[in-house]
Amino acid sequence: MPFAESNPANSRGPGDDASLVTGLKALAWTLDDPARARRLLDLTGLTPDALRAGATDPAILGALLDFLSGHEPDLVACAEAIGATPTELIRAREALS
Repeated sequence: MPFAESNPANSRGPGDDASLVTGLKALAWTLDDPARARRLLDLTGLTPDALRAGATDPAILGALLDFLSGHEPDLVACAEAIGATPTELIRAREALS
C-alpha cells in the first residue's frame, strides 16, 4: 500500500484543508478586534492559552465558526473580510464539527 493511502494524516476528506484555512482566516479576523475577541472568549469559555494551543484544532475552529454564526452581523462581516460567503463559513463549521 502506498504511503499516501496508509498515512492517517491523509484520511481527511477533500474539503477539510479548505475548512481549516477558512477557520484560521476567521480566527484572525475575530481576534483583530479586542471587543469581539473578548466576546469569543466569554461565550465559548476558552482561555487565551487554550485558544493559542488549539488554533489548528478542528473543534476549536468549529467553535469559532459556531460563535460567528450565532451573530449574523459578524458572520457577514467576517465572510466579506476573508473573501468568502456566509454559506462557506457555515459549511466550514459543519466540516470541522
